[in-house]
This record gives sequence, structure tokens and C-alpha cells, in this order.
Amino acid sequence: MNNDSSTESKVEVAQEWSHHNGNTIAPLEKTLNHNPPAGLQTPPMFLHKKTKRKDDGPLEIFCGWIVEHQIGLSVNLLMLLSLTHMCFPRARRHTRKFFDLSYYNPQSGEYCAGWNDAWMVFFWIVVFTGLRAAVMDYILTPIAKRGGVATEKDRTRFAEQAWLLIFYCVMWPIGMYILVTSDYWLNLKNLWTNWPNREMGRLSKWYILVQYAFWLQQFMVIFIEKRRKDHWQMFTHHMVTTALIFTSYGYHQTKVANLILCMMDVVDLFLPLAKCLKYLGYTTVCDVVFGLFMATWVGARHIAYLTICYSVWADIPATVDYGCYKGKKGSIVGPFPAPDRFGHLLQPFRDPEGVVCFNHDIKWGFLSALLFLQGITIMWFSMICRVAYKVLQGAPADDVRSDDDDDELEEDTEVDPKDPSPYQRVVGEIEQPYEEEVGVESINLKGRASNTPRYKKSTSATGVSLPGHSDRKELLGRIGCDHKGD
Repeated sequence: MNNDSSTESKVEVAQEWSHHNGNTIAPLEKTLNHNPPAGLQTPPMFLHKKTKRKDDGPLEIFCGWIVEHQIGLSVNLLMLLSLTHMCFPRARRHTRKFFDLSYYNPQSGEYCAGWNDAWMVFFWIVVFTGLRAAVMDYILTPIAKRGGVATEKDRTRFAEQAWLLIFYCVMWPIGMYILVTSDYWLNLKNLWTNWPNREMGRLSKWYILVQYAFWLQQFMVIFIEKRRKDHWQMFTHHMVTTALIFTSYGYHQTKVANLILCMMDVVDLFLPLAKCLKYLGYTTVCDVVFGLFMATWVGARHIAYLTICYSVWADIPATVDYGCYKGKKGSIVGPFPAPDRFGHLLQPFRDPEGVVCFNHDIKWGFLSALLFLQGITIMWFSMICRVAYKVLQGAPADDVRSDDDDDELEEDTEVDPKDPSPYQRVVGEIEQPYEEEVGVESINLKGRASNTPRYKKSTSATGVSLPGHSDRKELLGRIGCDHKGD
């Protein structure tokens, strides 16, 4: 048999092997056992990949569709709102709530808080969802590829961290501008003066609403990303953070919200940068930035943050007159006793001029939530110290929040090719065959198995998918819809 016919025979066997299922298993086994090609008689040991699959449920299908169409859904919603606002004048009194701040007081030139602010929060959640996916897919992932990031998983991680770096590079300077130009800059007692001040400047209100939208969108992010060992700690952190922003906004404590967000965000300027440098291979610079990150973490999230907590405990009773108030700025009535036991606690979120109260129990509610966040940051700081210890020993800085691989859908098993039926799969061992593409380049003409990597066959979708996650089952696992690994 000449080389051309031998190659053709091997390609036929390889193609039949790669597409076998149902009635094609028996002919394949017969071909390999009774008349195997000379080059495939004694192949070495190889890894045989079996896939654990199960039928997609309605929730999995829906979540997969959402993930694949992040950009399309966001763009369509924003275009629908924009066109409705431009083409239907009668609808503008409703659509403007998505684009512009509500509750403007022309007499003071400031803004109140109210339920209509929820529409702007929703608008920015949609913006962040589409913008994050688009920037990651079309800008950050190609940058990672050009920068030499080898695997798609690392490119995705690079894009995720770079997106956070971009966000904090924009929002932290805005927050610091509000802080530095305020009366509570370096004077924590002024955080609590003139309470309840029911109005705020335009930039302050926009800043707090956009931050709230970002943290709500982070709930989506932690399920889109592959789960890590501290998944539930991150979930709890985001839940408490959003609750604090929401309650501080309703209870007119946006001053302290601005200060705490600035203390938190400054740390997130260094950590994503260090991770991006690590993925790009700049280990020395990464270690230096990681050292700056540690110093900033201690100063901002433990020293300055605990100082704020102390001010909540010590300065609020001395500055705020406990009791209930109502009315708008310039005509606030109070303090007076609480009108009921619990109902008044929700009044600030329903009515911008309704009853708002502050007392010893509310103070401890805020303080307990702040101290709970401090507990989570202390736990994370212990993990950071482990990384620092490894760096001092000469190892590069790495993220100890490693991926949780318990939810892997695939496993490699070693198969002996000398088995009488090495390529036949046992019925019930898998639910769907593992598909792969095999070409002429995958067959070694000298009778040895090729070292050429084999890739799963993937189908293109019309929607937008996250980079590095073309396998739909993997996407479902990353958004929490596939509970196989829970």
C-alpha cells in the first residue's frame, strides 16, 4: 500500500471514529479489530475524554440565551427607550426618568430621593451589562491575545479584571472630587450635621445611583464568572454593600456612603492592575503593584474604615437629635416620636417628604452591617497575607481565590489501546458522544499518535457570548443555572 492510500485509509478511520454514534459503533469496531491500518495497530496510551451531560432544562436554556445575547439585549433596550423618548412626546414624562435625575427642586437647585430613581438605576444596569460584554469581547480580550496571554480562560480573566480597572479609574476620581470639595473632608463629625438633609447636588446623586447600579450588576457578574472558592463570601459582600447603599440613600446618609465608597474603590485600582500585569507576564511589576495594593488595603479598608465605624458609634449620638422628621428642605418638622412600631422604617423609601427617623437601634443597624463587611475584609486580608508570604519566599504574586473546579463537566480517563474494543463506549457511561475534528494533520504517517491538540467542535451562535466560553454547558455552569457542581 503506498503512502497516499495509507493516508486515505487512516483519515477514513479517524473520521468514522470521531463521528461515531448509534449504528456506526459496530462498523467502527469491526474495522479496527479485523482490518486495522498499519499505522494504528500499536498506538501509545492516550487520554480519552468522556463528557458528563444532561438534558438542558428550561432555566438552563433561558439563562444560556441571556448570556449569549448580553450586548444585543442591552442595545435593543436602550434603542427602544431612546426612540420612544424622541418619537413620542407624550411618553417623555415617563421615559425621561431613565435618562435624567428625578425630584429636582428649582428653589434650591438640588435633588431629593424617591422611587422614580429606580428607573435610572435600571438604565445603568442595562448600560453596564452591555458595555461590559462589548468592551471585554472586542477590546480587552484582543489586547490580552496580543499581549501573549496564552489560554482563553486567562484572557477572560484578564478582560474581567481590566473592566473593573476601567470602572474604578472613572468612578474613584469622581467620588474623590465630591469628597474633597465637601465639608466632611478630614472632618468626620460633619458627616452627621444638618440631618436630615433631604437634598443633594446633581453630581452626588448621579454618583450614588450609578454606584448602586454597578453593585447590583455585580450580582450578575459573580454568577457569570466561574465560581471561586470565596463565591458565597463575594455574594454576601455584594448583598450587604447594595443594602447599605440603598438604606443610606433612603435615610439621607449619602455623605458617609460617598466616603466609604472612596475608601473601598481606591483598593480596587491596584488589585485589578496587579492581576492584569500577572496575566501579561510582568511578574516583577506585578509584585511591586501587589505591595502597593497591600499597603492601600490596610490603610483604607482597616484603618480609615474603622475610623468611620468609630465615628458612627461616637459622633452620631452627639450630633444627630434622635427622633422622627418630615417635610422638605427648608420646612422640616421634628423631632417627634415614631408614629408606629415598624411601618415608619419604610416611609423614607416611599415618600421623599415622608417620615424619616433615627435612633439608637437604627444606628446599631448601620454599624452592624459595616462591621460585618469589615469581618469579610479581614478574612480576605488573611488570604492576601498568604500571597505576600509566597512573594517573600520568591514566588510570584498570584490570586489565592483560585477557581473552584468542583463543577467541572468533563474528566480525562486513560484508555489502553490494546483493549479488544478500545474505541467503543459503554452504553450508559455517557449521554452524548464527545465530538472532535480530525484531519490529515492529526495522523502521524510513521505510526505514532500525533501530539496535535484536539478541539471540541463548536457551533457558532447569532448571539454574543463571553470570550473563552463557546461551550454552552460551561456558560450555564458559570451563571449558576447548571447546578451539577453545587
